[in-house]
Amino acid sequence: MSATRKQTKRVRRIRLIGILVAIFLSIPVLILEFSWDKNHLERIKSAGKLRVITFNGPTTYFEGNQGPRGFEYELVREFADRLGVKLEIKIADQFEDIMSEIKAARVDMGAAGLTITDERNKQFSFSTPYQTIKQQFVYRNGGKKRPRKPASLTGWDIMVTAGSSHAERLKNLQETYPEISWQETATDTPENLLVRVWEKQLEMTVADSNIVSVVRQFYPDLQIAFSLPPEDKLAWMFTLSNDKSLLEAANKFLLEVKASGQLDRLLDRYYGPSSKFNYVNTKKFLHSIDHLLPAYEDMFRLAGKNTGIDWRLLAAQGYQESHWDVDAVSPTGVRGIMMLTNATAKRLKIEDRLDPWQSIDGGSRYLKMLMDKLPARIKQPDRLWLALAAYNVGTGHLEDARILTQKAGDDPDNWLDVRKHLPLLASPEWHKKTRHGYARGYEPVAYVNRIRGYYAILSWYDRQREKPVILLDGIDLPAL
Repeated sequence: MSATRKQTKRVRRIRLIGILVAIFLSIPVLILEFSWDKNHLERIKSAGKLRVITFNGPTTYFEGNQGPRGFEYELVREFADRLGVKLEIKIADQFEDIMSEIKAARVDMGAAGLTITDERNKQFSFSTPYQTIKQQFVYRNGGKKRPRKPASLTGWDIMVTAGSSHAERLKNLQETYPEISWQETATDTPENLLVRVWEKQLEMTVADSNIVSVVRQFYPDLQIAFSLPPEDKLAWMFTLSNDKSLLEAANKFLLEVKASGQLDRLLDRYYGPSSKFNYVNTKKFLHSIDHLLPAYEDMFRLAGKNTGIDWRLLAAQGYQESHWDVDAVSPTGVRGIMMLTNATAKRLKIEDRLDPWQSIDGGSRYLKMLMDKLPARIKQPDRLWLALAAYNVGTGHLEDARILTQKAGDDPDNWLDVRKHLPLLASPEWHKKTRHGYARGYEPVAYVNRIRGYYAILSWYDRQREKPVILLDGIDLPAL
């Protein structure tokens, strides 16, 4: 081979190596350009997932008997669905981990009932608020006199979650009331601390009012000493950055669900029953669960199996109707555990309304009939709440209320909208415009609210019989 040809080949090899080296060296640049030319929202959509950090709690995230549940979880899951990506949940071992994970950008956002505070605003970005709460000092009845203001907290054994807005608020209070002292725990959530107060392991804690209202359903001896002004705003938390693309998408989403009423429905689902808390009624109901329900539980279970309705819902309805009194009789002639009218009993071929099984079986079948009678487009749980209202006030009056709801521009298939218009049936101005006339329309509203409260408590109680009393495992909203 001639020297010229060898030299040509050598030049070609050098050129080829140079090309390969150039390509190799350009790969990181290409990857970098591919990744970082996109904003935060675009990167999430490219990855196909939204990484969200939260912590276990009845108002945030927990594993229920039908899978993941919780107000925060359902709200952020809907947001992920709107973005067209999967939701990837990361559970913080300690509350303070939420902040460190967001600050380090190891997650995309935090959804954990996080309060907007002055100190946090310096370190993070927040979405538009979606809920307003109060910070409340909570203790258990008995022992010391109830403190009614911060100056009365001297000498109280107080513990709060480390890194929480409650700890930040206490530090601010201490500037005015230096005698206030407290302990902070990194391992206990506000819910756990409330249970510890109930168990008399602690004298007092501070928790958000939404959490307090849920927990007090199941631990009615917990008492609110006082609330701290001003009200706090809950929002989603994001890494502080010039890139606002995800934050802007979140704000747009939250404004949309507020305007559509979807946020109100979700709030009602998780907080509706607890907002009607009554200490005396709750204590009596818990006593009845222990002493009266065992005689009829198997009957409610069988009725639930036959109709496909949660037996605990049927039992809650039975308690609202008669307090599980098999001999109950009203002045209007309805009788039995499920308080059936004579006409309804004949329709259901019930021979003895005072027979507990016949009453429970008949009442559950009647409720199923009312559910089936509603338009097929109505989804759960609105379908159940509307059927319960019809059980109480009658299908004709319910239909009148739904018509009034529609004429007002609201949704006749939505319980929250219909319950606003049911009380109008007691007003001459309105009931004269309806087909079926006057009705005490406020009664079915109270009726459904109470059943929902009893249902939540009974669902919690039922789970505690199988597990130790752990708040996070107990509070559930069973699928309907």
